[in-house]
Amino acid sequence: MRGRPCVGVLALALAPLIPSALGAQAVDSALAAYIATIKAIDNHAHPLLPSPGDSEYDALPLASIPPFPLPARLHPDAPVVIAAWRTLYGYAYDDTAHSRELLDLKHRIARERGGQFGAWALDQMGTDVMIANRVAMGPGIGSPRFRWVPFDDALLLPLNTTAEAARTPDVHSLYPRESALLRRYLADLRLPSLPPTLDAYLARVVAPTLDRQRHAGAVAIKFELAYLRPLDIGVTSPAVARAIYARYVRGGTPSHAEYTRLEDFLFRAITREAGSRGLAVHIHCIDLAGGFYDVRGSDPLQLESVFNDSTLRATRFVLLHGGWPNVEHTLSMLSKPNVYTDISLMDQILPASTLANVLRLWLDEYPDKVLFGSDAFADSNDDLIGSADGGYVAATTARQGLGLALTAMMRDGDITRDRATVIARMVLRDNAAALYGLDSVR
Repeated sequence: MRGRPCVGVLALALAPLIPSALGAQAVDSALAAYIATIKAIDNHAHPLLPSPGDSEYDALPLASIPPFPLPARLHPDAPVVIAAWRTLYGYAYDDTAHSRELLDLKHRIARERGGQFGAWALDQMGTDVMIANRVAMGPGIGSPRFRWVPFDDALLLPLNTTAEAARTPDVHSLYPRESALLRRYLADLRLPSLPPTLDAYLARVVAPTLDRQRHAGAVAIKFELAYLRPLDIGVTSPAVARAIYARYVRGGTPSHAEYTRLEDFLFRAITREAGSRGLAVHIHCIDLAGGFYDVRGSDPLQLESVFNDSTLRATRFVLLHGGWPNVEHTLSMLSKPNVYTDISLMDQILPASTLANVLRLWLDEYPDKVLFGSDAFADSNDDLIGSADGGYVAATTARQGLGLALTAMMRDGDITRDRATVIARMVLRDNAAALYGLDSVR
């Protein structure tokens, strides 16, 4: 991830669309008080297990790629992070010089809370339910407070990925992880090897894997595809895809063009199957992360042909991270009947005033398509910024940014106070409850 000066550029670009200077205003006090009471549903996060050594919080962990710059608010010395430590753990300092003491405080609270640490962390965030994007769930992060979203990029990659893994230093370690996850899925199905034909692969691997995930409680599936290739999913005929699969399923290495065509076919086939099972499809869509990440390839507009595919209209897609910084392109995609977005990670890396500008842009047109999310994550329980810390920063920033956006809409006469409270609850809770059928949550 890299710091960049485009925050100011975005504010200038949106200025003609937003009559009020959101950052210069205070949130309406009554609205702020109401927003603070809403028990949120977090659309996207990576909670860690309470026990040490958790390796299943992400299929493609950022720690596995070469180091790269982080946005300023993801650094431990960011004021919002230190403020979170004070609130969550009673940290008594204004800097990171006492990091050992901080970790001791975290470990003590984790020991005291035990298997309830995850629920405790959600309570501090004001979050009722967290949609947990993980390879597998585990003790302390179960239903009903946590709902599962597994990773299914591995299903796109049944053939030898040696050539794909050689393309950039970032993906060098990522493709082997996907291959290992596919082997795990095959083992779960008690299949010693890949089926000989593509049709058999779809019937004996893809369909039963989705069934297993749904029966285990999954509410959606997740693709991190933008880490591996651009999101310009083309249309490949079944005949061409079958021929590529048959040519290499028992050996050899596909060319990049061949693999891309097979991935295009499988992505549409898998998301079609997901939709038929009531599973939403989450897609990583932001200009992060990695020093060799294809930023242009993660633009939401790259997915338009998928969203225009009439055979996929029963599948609900969620653009995670709002497509930042291409938020106007995300707005265009929200005009598709089955496309949604969230503010996950944006509410960690952006200040509330900038997030308010984005929310105002979307909420003016599609308030029923916007979801709160945090992307709370950490590589280990010894990270200075843990998943609970990031989740708290995100939840706090999201509520502030939402309050600023709705206050400006009220002052401009675009919505009433009553409508502002309805939209606040939609973004923080009701839109996600409807999308995932979570009407029974607290």
